[in-house]
Amino acid sequence: MQKALFLDRDGVINVEKDYLYKIEDFEFIDGIVDLCKYYQDLDYLIIIVTNQSGIARGYYTEEDFTRLSEWMIKAFAKNQVLITHIYYCPHHPSISGECDCRKPQPGMLIQAQKDFNIDLKNSLLVGDKERDIEAAIKAGIETTYLFDEYNRVSASKATYIVDKLENIWKNNVNTQ
Repeated sequence: MQKALFLDRDGVINVEKDYLYKIEDFEFIDGIVDLCKYYQDLDYLIIIVTNQSGIARGYYTEEDFTRLSEWMIKAFAKNQVLITHIYYCPHHPSISGECDCRKPQPGMLIQAQKDFNIDLKNSLLVGDKERDIEAAIKAGIETTYLFDEYNRVSASKATYIVDKLENIWKNNVNTQ
């Protein structure tokens, strides 16, 4: 079975900007490439799981999301990082109704487990919102990191709260 590093997109991979879909607005967060390289070197798959309610809200289309995703995958590849897959939820409960894929539901993580034979228990997830952590816990992921760049969170269900992505691998927290 494979292990995976699951990453939320907005707020973990890129600077959070409301309903981001334009390449020119995309800005990588410091340390994300090194984090991915570190876990990739340990044979983890790198998988993105992201809520994209801007699609349901009509702020951008699935084609806009795909265009940005393809650009982002190429930008990672230029830095020798292979993104295995991007799972996204285009729904919003008040517009599309309830679904199993929108975090805090674990649907995207469960689908990734099925698609890539992932050992969820020994995988990890980095998110910037409690709903990311809740989805991971529901899926059976035991090690979770809440990325809280501005130290705004005092309590979380996450295994660890970090204010810099480099703290995940430089402190050698849970590398196996």
